[in-house]
Parts: sequence; C-alpha cells; structure tokens
Amino acid sequence: MEYEAVIGLETHVQLKTLSKMWCGCANEFGASPNSNVCPVCLGFPGVLPVANEQALRLTVLTGLLLNCSIPSRAKFDRKNYFYPDSAKNYQVTQYDQPSTREGWIDFESGGRLETVRITRAHLEEDVGKNVHFERCSGVDFNRAGVPLLEIVSEPEICSADMACDYLNALTDILVRGGISDCDMEKGMVRCDVNVSVRPKGSKALGAKIEIKNMNTFSGVRRALDYEIPRQIAAVQRGERLAQETRRWDDIGGITESMRSKEDAHDYRYFPEPDLMPFEPSDSWLAQVRAQVVELPLARKRRFMEQFQLPPSDAQALTDDDAAGNYFQRIVAGHRSPKTIANWVINNLKGKLAESGFSFGELQFPEVGIPQLVDLVEAGKISTTMAQEVFLEMFRTGELPGGIVERRGLSQVSDAGAIEALCRQVIEANPKSADDFRAGRGAALNFLKGQVMKLSKGKANPGVVGDVLERLLNG
Repeated sequence: MEYEAVIGLETHVQLKTLSKMWCGCANEFGASPNSNVCPVCLGFPGVLPVANEQALRLTVLTGLLLNCSIPSRAKFDRKNYFYPDSAKNYQVTQYDQPSTREGWIDFESGGRLETVRITRAHLEEDVGKNVHFERCSGVDFNRAGVPLLEIVSEPEICSADMACDYLNALTDILVRGGISDCDMEKGMVRCDVNVSVRPKGSKALGAKIEIKNMNTFSGVRRALDYEIPRQIAAVQRGERLAQETRRWDDIGGITESMRSKEDAHDYRYFPEPDLMPFEPSDSWLAQVRAQVVELPLARKRRFMEQFQLPPSDAQALTDDDAAGNYFQRIVAGHRSPKTIANWVINNLKGKLAESGFSFGELQFPEVGIPQLVDLVEAGKISTTMAQEVFLEMFRTGELPGGIVERRGLSQVSDAGAIEALCRQVIEANPKSADDFRAGRGAALNFLKGQVMKLSKGKANPGVVGDVLERLLNG
C-alpha cells in the first residue's frame, strides 16, 4: 500500500516592535542576560499588563496580507503550563477568539502554484530562553513578553520540499509587509511541525506527531525527510502510532520522543482577567488596511506580465525589494524593460554589493541607465563601450551622454570609414582571411576583433561584420 504525508505548520514569528507586548522593556536581541526585564514581564504578583498597540496593528496587518478575516472582537487567554522559561507559569495567548482567522497563502512549489489555507494568525507573548552550562542551567528572560505571532496552517502540505517553500513564501510576505525581520539566527522565526501519514487517497488523518521548536527551514526539511519514512515504516509493520511530541536531533539526524501530545484541555485555558477584549474600530482598521503592500508573488507575476520579463528576472527583482523598486522607477515608459532589467540585475546590483552602497546612495540620476540603453540601441556606443561608460557613471555620477561626448566615445557606423579599417586588417592578416574563405568561421571573429582594436572600440561591431564578409567573399 502506498502512503502519503499530511503536514501542518505552526510558525512563531517575533513582531517588529520597539517594546515588549505588555510593558515598556526593549524588544532587542543580544542584550546582556536579564537586562531587559521588569516586574510585568517577570510576572510579579499584582502587576497589570497593557497591550502594545503596534503589536495589535501588525497582527491585523498580517491577517490582511494572508487573506484572513478580521473578527470584530478578539480576546486574550491564559495558557497554563509549568516550564522554567515561563516566569508566570502561564502564557498569555489567544484561544477561541483570535485576532485573525481563515485565510490562505499562494506560493510556488515544484514548478506549480500551490495554495495552503491559514487557520488563524493569533497574537501571544514569547517566553524566556533556557541556557545550559556544564553543571547548571539558567534562564534569560529578555525574550519573555516579546510580541509573538503564531501562524497556523491547515494540514494541506504533502512533502518536505513543499513545507520549505511554504515557509520561505510566508517569511517573504512578513518581511515585505514590515511585520518582522524574520532573522532565524536571532530566533525571530521558529516552527512546530505536525505530520501524520495515511493511505494515499484516504481522507482520514493519521495520528498527529508534533516536532517542536524547529529553528531552521533546512532543519524542517531534514526532520520531515526522516520522520515521514519512519512513520510509514512503523505503519507497514502494523504498529499503531500515538499522538506525541518529538524533538529533532540535528546532529544525529533523527527525531526522538519527548512526551505524549497535549490537548487543549491540558492547558486549562481561561480568559485573561487583566486584559479587555480587543474590538477594532472601522477607522482603526482602515488605517491598517492602508499599510497593505503588494505581495512578492503578485509582484513577480506583474513584472512578467507588465514588462514581459522572464521568470528568472522577475524573481530576482522580487527577491531584492530595493532593486525591484528602483527598476520600477526607471523603467516607466521605456521601450526596452528587459534590457533595463539586465543592467539592474547583472551590473548595478553587483557594483553596489562591491562598493557597499545602497540604491539610495547612487550618485547618478535615475535616468542614467535608460539613457545608457538608448545610446546602445541608437548605435551611438557599442555594448562593450557601454560597460566602460557605466563604470564611470557609477564612479562620478555623470550621465552617460556627457561621458560619451566628453571622451569622444561615439561609435563609428560610417561604412566607408569602417571599410578602410577592414581592408587594413585583412591585408595585415592574410592567413586569417584565407582561413575564413576556406570555411573556418572562427577566423571572422578574430578579424572583427582586430578591427575593433584598431578603431579603439569605436567601430560599430555589426557594420564591421557585414563589411568584412562582403570584402572576404567579394
């Protein structure tokens, strides 16, 4: 019997706020342990939380980016559990009335457009970080109380590759929308993986196995590549899989059982008594809707349709938001968007990376690259000469037209002048001329190179080729 995997992901994302969820402590990475703490985030008796409005805004904005509905009323709940990293012995989260619900995300995977539904994206607080030493352990509570968004997908992912493509698309949306920097090295994104297996074609779900706290997408891939065959082999042996929580051992390359999987009633959820329900007004929601940006996949499709760019170019300008924005500004109304895209992707991005500058620090005006393209297309300079002009334009900020005029770089297209150069090269290289007449086509390229060298790069290469062939075949 053939089996298939059913995967759902719970992605935890730290929100891009200056302060924590319930207090004024800084939301920053890398501070000295337990330096960004106060009685509120340490759960001292008698303290009262105050919700961070920016976190509420970013949560609703995420819901809009993920096509979710925004309920008129949301509330916070206490999720009770006893772990060292939770000073309060409960986590403030959202249970039955979250801030967003029932959305979806479109993304590309395996050359196809896929859609995975989003169950909810709800707001909660992060917990501290356990730090283990040789003979003892400690807890750093700097992270405790940081606004955390949990984005829960429906179990509609069917492979490790698809899971990673979903996660990459999701984080691209969150970064583009200004929700989070999604820096995994700083712990801003973590993922719980729920996976089960079932006979292919069956609608019933198997026992859900949760793999906790994955902190790299490559780890998610490796864990699923191990766990899916493990479950299939167990079922084929006649074993009955039980719902449980497992951990991923990245060094050993295996998952290991941690505990039986908790159900909702194990956490004894109840409404947070110190926080009022959140009921966004129409005017407040309108302000948030005004912050919705074009999603990466939509931009890629638009670049392909509006500017007839190939998928690779459209993807490159989508992956680099600054490059895409710059391209959009300079390409408006130009007849050769593909050529302009080539200059941005292949020349300008590389030069900026080499120099350490950003697009906002460019010295030449935004008409520079379109003007350079126009000079080449009008036959005034060659593509080789254009590279030289571009480098000087980047260095000095001068427009291409001025550089060409000042340095006398205009391309020579006069057939008579070029014919004189070609005759001189043929006379100086009789063997190459005879080789071409004997059918060796490569000899023509050598002769063209000699003409270009003689003209100091100013001769029009197309005219040179035509004149050479006419003279050699005459």
